Amino acid sequence: VFSKIFSHEALESYLPKIQLVIKDTLRAWSSNPESINVYHETQKLTFRMAIRVLLGFRIPDEELNRLFEVYQQFVENVFSLPVDLPFSGYRRGIRARETLQKGLEKAIQEKLQNTQGKDYADALDILIESGKEHGKELTMQELKDGTLELIFAAYATTASASTSLIMQLLKHPRVLEKLREELRSKGILHNGCICEGSLRLDNISSLYYLDCVIKEVLRLFTPISGGYRTVLQTFELDGFQIPKGWSVMYSIRDTHDTAPVFKDVDVFDPDRFGQGRSEDKDGRFHYLPFGGGVRTCLGKHLAKLFLKALAIELASTSRFELATRTFPKITLVPVVHPVDGLKVKFFGLDSNQNEILTGTDAMLGATV
Repeated sequence: VFSKIFSHEALESYLPKIQLVIKDTLRAWSSNPESINVYHETQKLTFRMAIRVLLGFRIPDEELNRLFEVYQQFVENVFSLPVDLPFSGYRRGIRARETLQKGLEKAIQEKLQNTQGKDYADALDILIESGKEHGKELTMQELKDGTLELIFAAYATTASASTSLIMQLLKHPRVLEKLREELRSKGILHNGCICEGSLRLDNISSLYYLDCVIKEVLRLFTPISGGYRTVLQTFELDGFQIPKGWSVMYSIRDTHDTAPVFKDVDVFDPDRFGQGRSEDKDGRFHYLPFGGGVRTCLGKHLAKLFLKALAIELASTSRFELATRTFPKITLVPVVHPVDGLKVKFFGLDSNQNEILTGTDAMLGATV
């Protein structure tokens, strides 16, 4: 099922919707006279993308914002110690999950009743159809669980990587300008705006430097530290015997930090993945931001597509600057993010890269 959800055809159909969600979000950021907390706002953005694009729910904005707040409560408490006391994080997490499930059930029922005007099959459609193909009508509980799993998969890690991307573009204006040059050379960016119909999956795949930038963000700021595997047969490592059946953890972050193929590991350098160097090509498991082997992350192509679409919009339609004197420190728990969330002021730009006055934002483009 998940191979269908993240297939080339599915990604092609998601792309225009992802663009609209990102455009709408950047307009909102640019119309805010104050700086924004990038990490918090990218969490809202990725949640909205999951709800609107992956699941195809037509939830009003006010209700969507309420659902986001409940979802945050759920995520913040999901890893609490299972101590069932009235004011424990565990109890708060359970309550948030129940509220969330009610909201999702309502959205699923409305979706099942209203199939008019759909111009693409979203992930939930594919999930439902796959059940029918196998002669099994999915229950409401199974649909709610599948929906929650899809939101969870698209949420925290993508928000983390999106924040890291924005911070690195702020730190390295030459990288941002080189991105703009590539977009111009490929006919995507012209006179400061994205040419209509130019953003297709094959066009984005041809943006070689953009791919290098996203790879470098994920190398240096991998959202999660590692993963777990079960030992299938006893083996020896550095003189220690690891028995069959044990759970072992591999560290993505330590692998990226110590892999000999990467030169100057602490430096943000997208060109390390350029044609002359290709530091990710030497060896199978030196570069693994999405894990490795048969259990690699199924949503990696969607995550990379989202990050690329965000980078293109940032390079094309936004000017942004750090709102604090210095860049914040990074914390690694629960995922990589700046300790203050990263405070940034966004300014809207017109087709000649001039600032747009806040009052004109209501006149700009369609929203999802």
